[in-house]
Parts: sequence; C-alpha cells; structure tokens
Amino acid sequence: MQDLQIELNKYRSDLNKAITIIRERGKSRAIAERDYRVELAKEILRLRAEGVPVTIISDLCRGNEKIADLKLDRDIAETLYESNMQFIYSTKLNIDIVMKQIEAERKGE
Repeated sequence: MQDLQIELNKYRSDLNKAITIIRERGKSRAIAERDYRVELAKEILRLRAEGVPVTIISDLCRGNEKIADLKLDRDIAETLYESNMQFIYSTKLNIDIVMKQIEAERKGE
C-alpha cells in the first residue's frame, strides 16, 4: 500500500509540473500564432501594393522564408502544447488507476 501511495504522490507531482509547463507553452503558442499572422498580413499587404495578382499572393507568402520560419515556430509551439496536454491526460489516467488500486487494497480485494 505504501508503494502505491508513493506512486500516487509521484503522479500528482508530475501533474502539477505539467500544468505549470502547459501555461508557458500555451503562452508561447499564442505568441507564435500572433507573430505568424502579423507577418503574413504585412507580406500580403506589401504584395498587394506591388500589384501582384491576388491569386498567387498566398503561394508567394508561403514561400517567403521569414513567413515559413514563423509558421514552423507556430507549428512547433502547437506540437509542444499538445504533447504536454497528452502527458497531462496520461498522468490523470495513471492517478485514477493507482487510486482504484489503493481502494481495492483498502477493501481487501
């Protein structure tokens, strides 16, 4: 029973750390999204002002190295956020399993 309690405490600690981390990753994700959208809008306006046909502006913007790097940063931030979220879900599941094991031991099952 003591081993289960130690395991439960470890999962709880991991969960608290993950929640702290996801706050920062959420902020990083939002900043990366903002930076990408702002630069994309600037590039679209610049190309429109130069008279570039609207039909190819999207392709030209996606090929712009700065815009592509910002999109990559945004995608990486999103992936880190989502992987941390999956870790949180997994940790909650493990906590639930250990809690059920503790309950079963208390009932003598």
